Amino acid sequence: MSALIRHHVHCSGSGAVTLVFAHGFGCDQTMWRFLVPHFEHCCRIVLYDLTGCGQSDLGAYDYTRHASLHGHADDLLEVIDAACDGPVIFIGHSVSAMIGMLAAIRRPQRFLAQVMLGPSPCYINDDDYVGGFNAEDIDGMLALMQRQLDDWTTAMAPVIMGATAQPALQAELASRFRRNDPAIMRHFARVTFLSDHRRDLAASRVPSLILQCSDDMIAPQEVGQYLHAHLAGSTLAIIGNVGHCPHMSAPSASVDAVTAFFKVHGLI
Repeated sequence: MSALIRHHVHCSGSGAVTLVFAHGFGCDQTMWRFLVPHFEHCCRIVLYDLTGCGQSDLGAYDYTRHASLHGHADDLLEVIDAACDGPVIFIGHSVSAMIGMLAAIRRPQRFLAQVMLGPSPCYINDDDYVGGFNAEDIDGMLALMQRQLDDWTTAMAPVIMGATAQPALQAELASRFRRNDPAIMRHFARVTFLSDHRRDLAASRVPSLILQCSDDMIAPQEVGQYLHAHLAGSTLAIIGNVGHCPHMSAPSASVDAVTAFFKVHGLI
């Protein structure tokens, strides 16, 4: 099966530059609908679903290949090879920001830049590093997902979207979570929240925008500051917003930050 079919790839827009969008944990490509229209007039757009999410081929989810984010990075490179002729700008939310970074480290010639929305190289606090969660917090969350996935969704969807976000957006995120295959959802949660890619940061050489919300329980500001300090050539932009999904709950501010980054680097 081709990567285009396997990942439910959709292409739109036109222009010399191609933007590849990758959604966050438990979501799908429709979550980009507020950002994409702002760039279709000047860029080619490529949307895809991570393996095991959305309308991707669930049978392609391999519990060995996808036991680390490197498997998803390999998937991304296959999508880029199938859908894109030249180097791309990668825009990834949350866990996909790390997936994109790993892919760019592997094949930097395929990337002009990367935009990271709510990224985190490690979610667990470690000595002076602030990831936002203690190890016990993550263990408890994963245990709840194992026992009562619906209870986890009910509790976490409003937190992830943001307490001040429109109720419709909170309900939409919960609905997206519930559409996932439970076994894949639980496995991908372990891969995501137990990952630690801090040692990979030094190998990234692609210009990067780190876009964070001012109040984000999943990726607090300390995480963005850590990334900015350890990612060469990075830009840190913090927008006034509550939650972990600025492309949904603060799309105008997100577009402004991304556009400013593009202009500074002469990308579009």
